[in-house]
This record gives sequence, structure tokens and C-alpha cells, in this order.
Amino acid sequence: MNKLTQVRVLFIGAGRMARAMISGMIRQRGAIDWEIHVANRSNSVRLAELVETFRVTAVRDWQTTASQADVIVLAMPPDEHQPVLRELAKLVRKDQLVASVAAGIGVSGLQAALPQGTQCAWMMPNTAAGIGESMTLCAIGDSVTEVHRHRLLEILHGLGLSFVCTEQQVHDLTAITGSAPAFAFQFAKALEDSATQFGVDLHDARHLVGQMMLGAAKLILTGQDPLALAAEVTTPGGATAAGLAVLEEAQFTTHLQAAVDATNRKARSLSAKSAEDA
Repeated sequence: MNKLTQVRVLFIGAGRMARAMISGMIRQRGAIDWEIHVANRSNSVRLAELVETFRVTAVRDWQTTASQADVIVLAMPPDEHQPVLRELAKLVRKDQLVASVAAGIGVSGLQAALPQGTQCAWMMPNTAAGIGESMTLCAIGDSVTEVHRHRLLEILHGLGLSFVCTEQQVHDLTAITGSAPAFAFQFAKALEDSATQFGVDLHDARHLVGQMMLGAAKLILTGQDPLALAAEVTTPGGATAAGLAVLEEAQFTTHLQAAVDATNRKARSLSAKSAEDA
């Protein structure tokens, strides 16, 4: 039996995304034996829950642990990054990987704040990371070695599927993979409300809509064109065609694309503000 590679990981921040990542890493049980340490600035209850649930090690002085970690994950909000990065810049080594899951930070932001040659990565999971079904975007810095790239991909695999791309693509696509689940939930709620108006109780309506969306998503993942799939459901002059005509008259596609554009504009403005505050 092959011996597992032991990798020490420090999470700075113990919020929802840190919890999802830790859960995925433990659930994955791949070729790496993760030794997980977690530091949190203020919420001791949340930190205690992680220790109890996942048997991770709570850390008071993250600076000491950082010098011993192989991978450091910055899992705190964007506005808390700069003070931590200033401290981390005094401690980080070139054989360590520093990754952030905060919106707007970017690989370039990490590299600018840390010593030249520091191995950096930027991950943008979505809300489904908590159940291992995220579509995570990831930008990897040029200095990252194959060893750390493998470790990073192992972490991502525990969250679901991932797409390695450029930093600019992460900025551009976050609205689609990160924010768009909220759009999908709004769509689901509208259908759920319609179902309850027809006498179906809320519990059943939620399952009806959820399974419909799951099935539709799985059909898309077969690689078929969404419009071709829609055509298979739509008989000319039929009931589905009548519903689609209403959506077309309401400019459903145009409004959805406008929502993506608005999300990206806001994300860029928040990213610019973060850079100014650095």
C-alpha cells in the first residue's frame, strides 16, 4: 500500500467557505494526508465547531503556524486580506503555496503583496462547494510548481469540478459560476410558487422543481446545445412554445445577460477599491 503524502495546510479564516473546503478535503481522501490547522480572528464558536466536526487543529497564533505550513489558504473576507498579507510577507517562503478564495483579490494582488517568486493561486468556488458540487474557477501563478499544482487540484476536487483559467477569466466568469446560482434560485422560487398555487404543498413543490433543474443540468452536462435541448421539449404551436414566447417577449435572455454585466461591473469596482486600500 502506497504511503500517503502528508501536507500541512493552514486556513486563516473559519467561515462558510473554509468549512466547505475542509469538508471536501477530508471527504476526498485521495493521495494526500491533510494536516489541517485553522485560525480565526473573532468567532471562537465557529472555530470550535470545526474542531469538533473535523478534528482539525485550532490555532491562536497563525504567524507561527504559517512558517510551518506547506499550503496557506486565505479564507477571510476581501477587506481583511491586506493586514494579513502584510504580516505574511515577512514569513512566507518560496516553497509554500498561498491561495485565496476571496472575490476580487486575484493572483496578481497576492503576488504584489508577497515577496517575488511566492507561489500563489486564486480560487473562486461557489455555494455548492458545501455539498461537493461546486464549479470552481482557479487562476494559478507562474511560480507554482507541479507539486503544489497537484495539491491545489486535490483541494479543488474535494469541492466538485474546477476550471483552471486566467485571472481575467476568473473576473469575467465569476458572475456565471459564482453569482448565477442566486439567479437560478430565484428562477426556482418562481416555479415553486407557481406549483403551490396549484395545490401542491411547499415540500413537494421544492422537490419537483429541484429534480427538474437537476435533470436539465445533467442533460446540459452531456455536451448538448441548450437550444437544441429546448427544441426537443418544444412542439411548434404547443404549450411549451407559448411559455417560451412569453419569456422572449419579456426579453428574458437580454435581462439575464444584463444581470451578468451588472455583477461583473460591481465586482470590478470592489476589486479596484480593495487595490486602493492596499
